[in-house]
Amino acid sequence: MTDAPRIRKAIRALVLDPDDRVLLVRLDFPDSTVWVTPGGGLEQNETPHDTLIRELDEETGLRNAEIGPEIWTRTHLFPFLSGLWDGQSERFYLVRTEAFDPQPRLSWEELSLEYMTAIRWWTLDELREAEVEFGPTRLPELVTRLVEEGPPDSPIDTGV
Repeated sequence: MTDAPRIRKAIRALVLDPDDRVLLVRLDFPDSTVWVTPGGGLEQNETPHDTLIRELDEETGLRNAEIGPEIWTRTHLFPFLSGLWDGQSERFYLVRTEAFDPQPRLSWEELSLEYMTAIRWWTLDELREAEVEFGPTRLPELVTRLVEEGPPDSPIDTGV
C-alpha cells in the first residue's frame, strides 16, 4: 500500500496591467529557476481571496487588489524542499490593475527564504520569445489566449 501524495493548496494571481503586461516573480531553487505568477499557500482559515490579498501585498506591494474570476487550475507533483509536500494544487485568479512599480512588503531576505529572487513585468512578446522556464509551462500561450478571448467561462486546467 502506498501513501497518497501530500498536496499543498495554493492560490495565484495573473496580474495584468492596461497594456496586458503580466507581473511575474522568479523562483530560484537549487536545481532550477522558474518564472511564476505571484501567490502562495492557502493558510488555515483563509479564503482564496484572503490568500491573494496577503500574497500580493507580501510579494508585489499591490494592495486593495480587485480579485477577478478564477481562470485556471494546475496540480503538479514535485518534492518541496521542506519535505512537507509532494506537490501543489493551484487555483489562478485574474487581477487587472493599473501599472505600478512592484515594492514587496516583505524584505528580499524574507522573500529569498521562499526562493523568490526577482519580480518584473513582461509583455506578451517577451513571454513568447523568452528562453526561460515558466510555471505553468504553457504560460505564454495561456496569457495570449486570455488577452485575445477574455476569461474562460470556467477554469481551464493548464497542465504542468
